[in-house]
Amino acid sequence: MSATPSQDAPTRTLNVRVPQTLYQQLEHLAKATSRTKSFVTLEALSTYLQAQSWQVADIQSGLAEADRGDFASDAEVDAVLTQYGA
Repeated sequence: MSATPSQDAPTRTLNVRVPQTLYQQLEHLAKATSRTKSFVTLEALSTYLQAQSWQVADIQSGLAEADRGDFASDAEVDAVLTQYGA
């Protein structure tokens, strides 16, 4: 499933400077996949943002639990450590 928004969605232009080597990688991938550099860039950016958004939400959830004092007990921590051989 593609992370790219539909072509019907409103768009905005974004100008960004990238190192030459990154630009060359982008050009190579675009040519190799018969896609435009814009398409490859949008796919990469969409995937990155989804991953980072998930991590931020998970961190915020953990912080909210900590603020409520909702911590694992010593026994729960020991059980997890034992499970993974620590």
